[in-house]
Amino acid sequence: MKKIILASTSPRRKKLLDQIGLRFKAVASGYEENMDLKMKPADLARYLSSGKARAVAKKYRNAIIIAADTFIALKNEILGKPGTDKQARITLKKISGRTLEVITGLTVIDTAADKEVSRAVITKVSVKKLGKDEIDAYVRTGEPLDKAGAFGIQEKGAVFIKKIDGDYSNVVGLPLGELFSILKKMNRKIY
Repeated sequence: MKKIILASTSPRRKKLLDQIGLRFKAVASGYEENMDLKMKPADLARYLSSGKARAVAKKYRNAIIIAADTFIALKNEILGKPGTDKQARITLKKISGRTLEVITGLTVIDTAADKEVSRAVITKVSVKKLGKDEIDAYVRTGEPLDKAGAFGIQEKGAVFIKKIDGDYSNVVGLPLGELFSILKKMNRKIY
């Protein structure tokens, strides 16, 4: 039986795979992302997830490699993880009252069959209008600093969400429905 390798050490992605009962090993990809490439957001997401998957696939001969790269786009502007409280406040003000696209590039590689499938999954997330006090209080929690778009839907940032159109797990960082579909096409059963 082929090992399943998650090319990520993200606690959120690990939790999602645990949630569906998938047995896997998490491995850091070591892949250097370049967010400055001049590509459409969905194309960039696929490109980056493929790079992560390929970096890990080199180390395994008979495995299924799963890699993902998630970010938020606001009218084709990619909103990454803010590095400082000030950047978090700027990003939260920018997304206040807006509808965002959460884009995950998902790549699955079967190393034995030398087969790779890459997809971009997009979920629209509408954020309620945020007041200065709400933004300041949220930034003080420290949560925005390691989240694309400066909020975590699966944590405290959930209170800022007005509406979701699409796959919730995609917003967390790994579109489980699409992953299930890809694995099924590769004749890999989850259950």
